[in-house]
Amino acid sequence: MQLRAAAALCLCALSACRLPAAALRNGTVVPHPYMLALYRRGARPGPGTVTGFADRAPGAEAAAAQRYVFDISSLGEADEVVGAELRILRRRPENRSLARAATRSAPRLLLSTCPGPARPPRLLQARAARAFPSGPPRWEVFDVRDALRGDGPRPRLLCFVLSVLAEPSGAALPPGQLGFGKQQQAAGERALLVAFSRAQRRESLFKELRDKVKALGSPLVSGPGGESPPKRRRRRRRRRTALAARSGGRGQGKKAKTRCSRKPLHVNFKELGWDDWIIAPLDYEAYHCEGLCDFPLRSHLEPTNHAIIQTLMNSMDPESTPPSCCVPSKLSPISILYIDSGNNVVYKQYEDMVVETCGCR
Repeated sequence: MQLRAAAALCLCALSACRLPAAALRNGTVVPHPYMLALYRRGARPGPGTVTGFADRAPGAEAAAAQRYVFDISSLGEADEVVGAELRILRRRPENRSLARAATRSAPRLLLSTCPGPARPPRLLQARAARAFPSGPPRWEVFDVRDALRGDGPRPRLLCFVLSVLAEPSGAALPPGQLGFGKQQQAAGERALLVAFSRAQRRESLFKELRDKVKALGSPLVSGPGGESPPKRRRRRRRRRTALAARSGGRGQGKKAKTRCSRKPLHVNFKELGWDDWIIAPLDYEAYHCEGLCDFPLRSHLEPTNHAIIQTLMNSMDPESTPPSCCVPSKLSPISILYIDSGNNVVYKQYEDMVVETCGCR
């Protein structure tokens, strides 16, 4: 699958090879280890999005089955779901004798949708249970794309049931007997629904900013340490004031006239006040274009025919025609790990984030 292909994309220059400790907890949301691993290894999500939805079902578990519930309301209706998987942590059972007895019964894992009013459960996957992990816990992964792809509107809640049957008797076994337990789980041990989606149109960071503004009054979205929206707004105003004071002397006085070229532009999301929803990277080098597009234009600036004519006219009569502009001619993307308005961790690649070359237009 294209969205899951791990391309060799080194993000060291973007502070992505190691996440700072502050990035591991953003407000009240702790990123799931799987989402952090995607970002750390530079898996390229391509034109799509990878969203991790944490299990919201209560910790109490039924005797014969386990239920997992996910709120997928933040997944856009217009987004095309190209894949989905359910990841459930499995430990070595504490009762070894019961575990050995269950193994001898050739158990099968059955994952189905939860039954609803006038809607019978639908079997999504059935397979033989693998041997118990002898070392650390491991993740059992189920393909659940069919539960998210179908006719009609997408449900707000998605529910799954995991059951275990002994063969050939068909007797039900408690999932906990095979190492599937939900009691006393840490945030990073809860079941995770991972949705791989692709937007029908190109998206920008403005969409995420609008969603954040709309959700400011929601108790699900809070700043670091559970800040209230007014307190968070005051903190952002202080940051903007500090930034303005810091840059107050820039651009004053006569600047040396340089030709159009790429210049540094270091972006710090924390100084922008975005660190309450962007997990990583917390900063990166965006660059910008600056300088004169004067006559004669250099070929490496790859000027358009219109820019050549405009520059020629400007050289003849500067008062009648402005010079052509020094602008980015090639941009590259970066991948961002952030928290959406539903408090889900999202991994997405945003286009046109880094200036690679400049030109005259």
